[in-house]
Amino acid sequence: MATETAISVPRLISIDGLGAVFEALVADGYRVIGPAVRDGAIVLRELSSASELPSGWGVRLEPGGYQLRRRDDTAAFGHAAGPQSWKRFLHPPRERLWSATRTAAGFEVSEDDDEPPRYAFLGVRPCDLRAIAIQDRVLAQPGSRYGQRRARVFIVAVTCTEPGETCFCASMGTGPGVDGAAGYDLALTELVDEGEHRFLVDVGSPRGGDIMAQVASEPAGDDVRRARAAVLAAAGQMGRQLETEGLRELMSGSHGAARWDDVAARCLTCGNCTMACPTCFCTSIEDTTDLTGEHAERWERWDSCFDLDFSYLYGGSIRTSAKSRYRQWLTHKLGTWHDQFGSSGCVGCGRCIVWCPVGIDLTEECKALQAEQDAAQEES
Repeated sequence: MATETAISVPRLISIDGLGAVFEALVADGYRVIGPAVRDGAIVLRELSSASELPSGWGVRLEPGGYQLRRRDDTAAFGHAAGPQSWKRFLHPPRERLWSATRTAAGFEVSEDDDEPPRYAFLGVRPCDLRAIAIQDRVLAQPGSRYGQRRARVFIVAVTCTEPGETCFCASMGTGPGVDGAAGYDLALTELVDEGEHRFLVDVGSPRGGDIMAQVASEPAGDDVRRARAAVLAAAGQMGRQLETEGLRELMSGSHGAARWDDVAARCLTCGNCTMACPTCFCTSIEDTTDLTGEHAERWERWDSCFDLDFSYLYGGSIRTSAKSRYRQWLTHKLGTWHDQFGSSGCVGCGRCIVWCPVGIDLTEECKALQAEQDAAQEES
């Protein structure tokens, strides 16, 4: 996996150059995964050409709300994070681990160890780039399936110049640019102005340089300043903010806060937030057999701490209330994740806000918890 930051001066490519990057990736044996419009949303799927990118499409975001909108230009990446994240390709929602079939000599076990595909991720936002890095720390153990997939992925990141209404990556230090970030092979900044459509390209790895060597480009000139200024301006246009100073301590000190009862009255414990989150990684194991008992399989599937059975121990679940389950999710994501993995588990993408059916807003819940703590300290 790529671990170096930019190793060459930025170059400039045209919209046709983006197509050439796509073709170079395909010629190199990659299956290109990128955003595309489908079923009223911008989703991630395998693309057959760069023309399938959602050019001219944007989105409107709000708590519990997502809507496609037409843009006034032809930007291919002029949209915020959609309902899916890249984790579904590195950490699949459901995966068979092994199967066993009865033979005369007993059960014959076959492990599913096929060589993973070579994916090229086209259009990875800085928040999602950080999310991949977080999952790397959790899941990329030696010999793991995740690690095997991750090592084969080529990442084309895309900086953000128009954050969505629910984005707060600037608060989390995960965007809107990739400056200082690691893990990308190429990073694009899309420029659509003065009747021109072009991309500033930063190379982040040797294999990124190899792809760019196959694409017509030119010196970036003053477009470097324009691109950097657009990303810097986006940092001041976030739709949400989250105060991170003291947040870890706030989570650990708010176990008995009354606010948990308020959010529990609204939370459906559906788990949408964990499914949409690009860093949530919990799984469960399922063993199945056919009706004859001749064949058995073991599957790993995504699980959620909002599921009543997630905390099941002998005798029953230990988190039976919506209050306890939401509190577990939020305090882990923003607090104890630091203790386990050395960082916050939140990258500020805002997906949990958009895809919550009742519009629970993580940033508002944190503000309310802080206000309650401040009020209690003033009274004492």
